Amino acid sequence: MNRNEAGQVFLRIILGLTFFIHGVSKFQGGIGNTAGFFDSLGIPGFMAYVVAFIELVGGLALIVGFGTRIVSILFVVIMLGAIFTAKLPAGFLGNGQMAGYELDLALLAMSVYLACANRSLFSLDNKLFNKEGK
Repeated sequence: MNRNEAGQVFLRIILGLTFFIHGVSKFQGGIGNTAGFFDSLGIPGFMAYVVAFIELVGGLALIVGFGTRIVSILFVVIMLGAIFTAKLPAGFLGNGQMAGYELDLALLAMSVYLACANRSLFSLDNKLFNKEGK
């Protein structure tokens, strides 16, 4: 394993952990509150359940490296939605009342990288789908 591969594994695990924790917090904090926030933005409230589920299950999948490309693409869609529906008006660093979109942009960039990257050596994707063992 070279440094690039090690960095990719580290990035995948940290991104997965980050989304997993965000998914857990949506359920623990009362998913109804998140659904209400979505409604206030003009997004159907049921989408809060969809987003929380994707974050929770997708986060776990990234941690073990299963479905990395698909999960990363879903995270890209979620981050674009968060930026353009909720965070953009507050600006990059926020406006004192609401957080900015800097973290969302970083998570978006990491997700794009993983969606485009080759399979990691230390992933279920590699073990299950890489016939050459690369």
